[in-house]
This record gives sequence, C-alpha cells and structure tokens, in this order.
Amino acid sequence: MRKLIYGSNISMDGCCDHTKIGGKEDILNYFRELFEEVDLIIYGRQTYELMYPFWPEVAQKGSDNAAEYAFAKVFSAIDNIVVSSSLESVENERTSILSDNIKEEILRLKQQPGKAISTGGVTLPAQLIEWDLVDEFHIVVHPVIVGEGRRLFSEMSLPENRNLKLVSTTTLSSGCVALRYERD
Repeated sequence: MRKLIYGSNISMDGCCDHTKIGGKEDILNYFRELFEEVDLIIYGRQTYELMYPFWPEVAQKGSDNAAEYAFAKVFSAIDNIVVSSSLESVENERTSILSDNIKEEILRLKQQPGKAISTGGVTLPAQLIEWDLVDEFHIVVHPVIVGEGRRLFSEMSLPENRNLKLVSTTTLSSGCVALRYERD
C-alpha cells in the first residue's frame, strides 16, 4: 500500500502561513528530496492555487536560484489531484479534480501501485488525519514566532489521540528543524 505523506512548514508558534514564515534554499531542497519519492500530490483548492501556476512557470522559464529551479522541475513532473467542490476545470494537464467520495477515492489511490502520495495545506490534511489516512508527517519548524495566522491542525477534531513515532530529525542550515514522524 502506498503511503500518504503530509508535509508542512510551521513557525515556532504553529503558524503555517507561508507569507509569514518565508522559505529558504535548504527547505526547497528538503521538500524536493521528499517529492522525488512521490508520484501523486493531493491538495485542497487554496493550496493548489498557491502552487499553480507558480511552480510550473518556474520550471518552464527557469530561475537564477538553483534550489528553486530544481524544486520546480521535480514538483512540475508529479501528477496532482485538487479536492474542490467549486472548481469546474483546471488548466494543468497533470491535474484532475476530485469533488465526491473523497475518503473512498483516496483509499483507492493508496491501494494502487506506485510511489508515495503527498498532501499539504491545512483544511484537507486535517480531514485526512481525522479519517486516519495519513501515514507519515514531515513538519519543518522555522525559528520564528509570528504571533498570528492560520494554525496547523486547529481545524481538526479527533475522537482520540493519534500516537506518532519520531523517525528522524534534521537541522537545516537555515536553523529550521525537519521532523519526520510515522504512525505508531
């Protein structure tokens, strides 16, 4: 069975708003390496619209930043599903829309052969965690306190604790700490 991996950047106080915590080359390299092990990305509409068309355009036009360009090339080669009840079409040929039977469809995708499946954002991953579909968590903690913004997992309600096992920690050159957890 394929793993469903959740990846996110957060501040020390749990904010996951990318405009407040920024990004650095080592973080792009970390997520590029993660995406090299993935052949499908599932996003909610808001996160999808943050990623597209930005990264495919960087992959197509190039970038002076080698880490940004390398990330964009890997990211743009992966198929995507956007979970949305409001989108009727997407311009990206590698993307399809999922609007019904989300839990069942993701369970079906996990049972297909292939590499891991990735997800990111807040609302959709919270739902996937509630349904107990996420197998692995990659959380990159930034050494900053922002004081406001959307919080990781604040929209989730679990009937009981989900215990995780810390598999690895990596301190990046920017001072960020990448934590990798698996379901216990």
